[in-house]
Amino acid sequence: MKVFSVIGITDSGKTTTIEHIIKELKKRNYSVGTVKHIHFHGFKMDVEGTNTDRHKKAGSSLVTARGEYETDILFQEKLSINEILNFYNHDFVILEGARDTCAPKIVTAHDEEAIEERLDETSFAVSGRIADTINEYKGLPAISAVKDIEKLVNLIEEKVFDRLPDMKDECCKKCGYTCKELCSLILKGKAERGDCILDEQKVVLKINGKAIKMVPFVQKVLFNSVESIVKELEGYNENGDIEICIRK
Repeated sequence: MKVFSVIGITDSGKTTTIEHIIKELKKRNYSVGTVKHIHFHGFKMDVEGTNTDRHKKAGSSLVTARGEYETDILFQEKLSINEILNFYNHDFVILEGARDTCAPKIVTAHDEEAIEERLDETSFAVSGRIADTINEYKGLPAISAVKDIEKLVNLIEEKVFDRLPDMKDECCKKCGYTCKELCSLILKGKAERGDCILDEQKVVLKINGKAIKMVPFVQKVLFNSVESIVKELEGYNENGDIEICIRK
């Protein structure tokens, strides 16, 4: 699953850019999912006094509204981008307005000052309104999603890679870099997606069928704990795999 974010100030062309990207990706037979980050602190999907609101106030930590044409699952907390992405299984997922991620980013803006405010080492393109007046900014291509969507999606296909684990900076760095630093190097052609060693986990942990990324230290603790118990059992083979399934 390939993930990237489109970031920019209000009315800079974020949503318009994403709309055109979605349509072009779908035209190329990719499945597409999106996540919209809403900066308004008072935002909530539910309405005061509805039955689902009453469920929440009574203490339900997870509320689902099931209708004829859509199903809305309401968590009573802010989930991290990683937690949200665990619900997706698409070729591409586009994040709108999400900056707290190591995913590659397209910056939309009205002017160069607004680009500069949001530019970082994970940016790989500029779009939005300013792409009507410039062709590049500090070496990054500026491409209009309205006028040249095929060129923009060609760049997305070239640059965006399979999702990185997005571990906290202090948790891993076993490849020698933080996830954000590795993302930057991949975008510049100075590293490869396969340089992330978490794709070669010796210990595989799945919860509800989904593999959980673990830093080497956690893998080692889990491996040693399980093996120390299992090796006392009849049938243990030091060269064989060990599988445990806990049903709840």
